[in-house]
Amino acid sequence: MKLSYQWLNKYIDLRGKSASDIEDALTMIGFEVEGVDETGLPPLENVVVGEVVSRDQHPNADRLSVCEVRIDDEGNTRRIVCGAQNHKVGDRVPVALVGAVLPGNFKIKKSKLRGEVSEGMMCSARELGAGDDAAGLLILEQRPPPGMPINEVFPDNDTIFDVEITPNRPDCLSHVGIARELAAVFGLDLLYPELKHNFDDHGTASPDVFCKLTVESDDCPFYTAHVIRDVRVGPSPDWLQRDLRAVGLRPINNVVDITNYVLLELGQPLHAFDAAKIKDRRLIIRQALEGEKIVTLDEKERALHPRMLVIADVEKPLVVAGVMGSVDAAVDEETVDVVLESAHFRTQSIRWTSRRLGLGSDSSYRFERGIDPGNVVFAAQRAADLILDIAGGQLAGPVMTCGGVTSIRNEIHLTRPYLSNRCGFEIEDSKVEEIFSALELSATSRINDRQETEWTVEVPSFRSDLDSPIDLVEEVIRINGTNNIPAAPVTSTGLERRDDPVYRFNAKASSYLVGQHFAECLNYSLRSGDELKAWFSQAAADKCALANPLSSDQTHLRWSLIPGLLDNLKLNQSRKTGLKRIFECGHIFRERDGVLYEMAAVGFLISHDERSRSWRTPAKPDFYTAKTILASLAQLAGHRLGDDLRPVSGSISAWLEGHSAEAGDLMESFEARMGLLDPQFLSVHDVEGDVIAGILEIRLDKVADDGEIRRFTPFSLFPAAERDLALLADANEPAETVRQKLAGAAAKSCGDAFSVEEVRVFDLYEGKGMPEGKKSLGFTLIFRSPERTLTDGEVNAAFTATRQLMAEAGYETRQ
Repeated sequence: MKLSYQWLNKYIDLRGKSASDIEDALTMIGFEVEGVDETGLPPLENVVVGEVVSRDQHPNADRLSVCEVRIDDEGNTRRIVCGAQNHKVGDRVPVALVGAVLPGNFKIKKSKLRGEVSEGMMCSARELGAGDDAAGLLILEQRPPPGMPINEVFPDNDTIFDVEITPNRPDCLSHVGIARELAAVFGLDLLYPELKHNFDDHGTASPDVFCKLTVESDDCPFYTAHVIRDVRVGPSPDWLQRDLRAVGLRPINNVVDITNYVLLELGQPLHAFDAAKIKDRRLIIRQALEGEKIVTLDEKERALHPRMLVIADVEKPLVVAGVMGSVDAAVDEETVDVVLESAHFRTQSIRWTSRRLGLGSDSSYRFERGIDPGNVVFAAQRAADLILDIAGGQLAGPVMTCGGVTSIRNEIHLTRPYLSNRCGFEIEDSKVEEIFSALELSATSRINDRQETEWTVEVPSFRSDLDSPIDLVEEVIRINGTNNIPAAPVTSTGLERRDDPVYRFNAKASSYLVGQHFAECLNYSLRSGDELKAWFSQAAADKCALANPLSSDQTHLRWSLIPGLLDNLKLNQSRKTGLKRIFECGHIFRERDGVLYEMAAVGFLISHDERSRSWRTPAKPDFYTAKTILASLAQLAGHRLGDDLRPVSGSISAWLEGHSAEAGDLMESFEARMGLLDPQFLSVHDVEGDVIAGILEIRLDKVADDGEIRRFTPFSLFPAAERDLALLADANEPAETVRQKLAGAAAKSCGDAFSVEEVRVFDLYEGKGMPEGKKSLGFTLIFRSPERTLTDGEVNAAFTATRQLMAEAGYETRQ
């Protein structure tokens, strides 16, 4: 959202606050400033209008003149040496007095130029930052009075802040909302717009202009309509056009501009109807009818859905409620009477309509996030007040309303111990109450039975984000300033916590499958309802449906990983990446006896196309390939696949061919399915060739905990000592068995003095010279101490002891 410094200054006195101060303040209270742009002249102090009273030739320079310049209406003058040639006596020009700082940090000082004193500088447009002309002085043709600050001569200077407003703060989608926040931070008073007209006197009723208002939908809890007669539609005054242009809006006419102005001022969307274009002088707030269409203000015809809320007359819809009006009731130069709408629409309705139509606006942006229902009436009065003041006319009463709202949303109770505990430091009660007051949170305090301060805070309707005591704590810290949190040591109890077994299983499964030349895929956990109905069951589709899906192709929780993997395979085939093995680890959802269960799952696909060209023919994957992989995955989860396989049953059997099987019971622990995917199933996904699929589904509470806890061991900074040892072992004894025994013997020999860091095999010999039935295994033993460099004596002693222990275990040392 774009915010104008000059506009903000109407509600809060920001004099003395630089753009940098405001940017820092907004950032510290939670509103990211994405950009700051300067328009017009920058703020220039001690730069005023001057009138050239005299101009004399400089006695020591041909191209310089010495001028007397009047700088105020009291006749005070300054002697200024100037090199420009385009001015004459009587001209009025910008004068930078001593102490002024011009753009580029150019400071004006009293000085001598070729022996003549100069008490300032007459300026060109470039020197002021008002243009690129530096050929001569900027002559002020409009002849403003001497002494007038130059910023008043060129009032269009402004600073525009581009601020990111978080979705939970719709109250700050307005200049008054941001001004409220800045007033709280800077400790300043907030000034609300004042109404010049008396709205208690509604004037004379005008049934010939507008006679009836009807609300037929629960999506509109509150609607108001003000009638203003005899308005003069035309261009807006300069100040209004300037404010709108500053934040990027194009002025249209005074009535429309006022509705946009109040939208950006107070955050309340409004709409103005040409009363003469409302058939039968009636407005009906209703759902759209089947087949209805509307031509919106962007001149596009749009088909309406019965779920959409519209503002209509007796013949047709005139406005897509909360989104955009139509050309059929727009205010133009011929408009005489105006019906001014201010309403509160249900957030969900406007959001759904805006997304369904692909149509967004400043109004829908605010309605989608939630406007302040307590602001509906005041915003309408503010707009009507401006219309009466700028476009003339008279208010015709009474104001028509349907429904109503309350300005107080709820109460929150906050205690001193809770506040102190959550903050971690103390804030005085008076400061807490000052912050509540600055944020317009009505708070009453009392001392409870435990002699603790307790606040009861009434939350106004514009703060829909405040629901619980912790929200109030956040407000206190935010406005008090996170930079004011006192420095203190942070103490906490260290807790040893292991990763969840499901997470560890997914990591191990991913590592195993990547080692088997699979590529990992990550898909959304949502699928379309049509897919579930077609390939699983209606019960699955009903149980997995989302209440409020964001898109038509992601309406249901996924029932299996396989359809998503097929989409991945299709993409890779279409782009000819050559990828044939893919997998995914994730969660799926299954319905059993009316209950929805969440399961951990691993699925994989292996494709094979006989038409693929290769210099060698790879082995064709089959059922047993999938079974072998699934057996390994089941083992990683602490289960055994076994050989007790059975034909695939249920709805999943429709997408597996005859050469397939399943094992396990999902309700007991796990279930595995494997086999060749049905060609019809593949054709739906436009996948070519044969595809072997495997999927392992496990109950979340049945993933085995491997019990392994890995702790960090700091590495030594001292050098290692290595010794080699060759042992004779039985020819049929695994080398790993011998290595483990040797490692144990070495650890025992080292004791607590140092450690054996590693024992590894480096040689195997079974040839000539070996006793029958024996082989020679060569090992390297690495010794290291974390505290010191080992001596040869202690390493040799440990090595000799290790050889002795191995000899006692029946392993002869080979020389």
